[in-house]
Amino acid sequence: MLTLAAITLILPAAFQVALGASAAAGLIPLSVSISIVLLVVYGLYLTYTLVTHSSLFSGSHASEEGEVHAPPWSVRRAALVLGAATVVIAWMSEILVGAIQPTARSLGLSSGFVGVFVVAVLGNAAEHATAITVAMKNRMDLSLSIAIGSSVQVAIFVAPVLMLVSLVLGPAPMDLAFPAGLVLVVLLSVLITGQVANDGRSDWLKGVQLLAVYVVLGLTYFFVPEVLSR
Repeated sequence: MLTLAAITLILPAAFQVALGASAAAGLIPLSVSISIVLLVVYGLYLTYTLVTHSSLFSGSHASEEGEVHAPPWSVRRAALVLGAATVVIAWMSEILVGAIQPTARSLGLSSGFVGVFVVAVLGNAAEHATAITVAMKNRMDLSLSIAIGSSVQVAIFVAPVLMLVSLVLGPAPMDLAFPAGLVLVVLLSVLITGQVANDGRSDWLKGVQLLAVYVVLGLTYFFVPEVLSR
């Protein structure tokens, strides 16, 4: 799924670079077509993980002896809690975005660094904490699923939805031709994720290397001038 996301980000950017100024006429139709394909794939992905092959994602970690689990919630209760949490998170996100802009200007941070790293880290703090917690319990399968699942959701669901919604609500239609720097970062992330996850093993040295890569990318965006980060 991450490979599909990387390809769909690379192709519109390559289309724009290859055709130059003449790409404007076909970029929006191309983005709409890709968005529809991605949403169809996301629907099939949900069907695969929740219906046809749900056993593959139930986890292989056996319960510890004497461990007591709370009774599962009903579907209605879980849906209500999820809906309420979504509303609260959306409200908090608006507060975060409004507060971070003047803070970034006062600290001299570029919009690229703030958008790619600061907002991403703060916005996904709950997911990061959960992934770290389950990893400390030796549930690396679940930890990896949380990290990759979040990226897949943004790449093949959130981005296409925003693109299609922009046709109706936005001041101008959004396209999927992201800047070359962002496309390169996504491509490198997919390659690194594949290399780390393919052997099915984890150790502290791999973690150090991944953190080092993240810090290097953050430093790169930190030193990119504001004009170039847009």
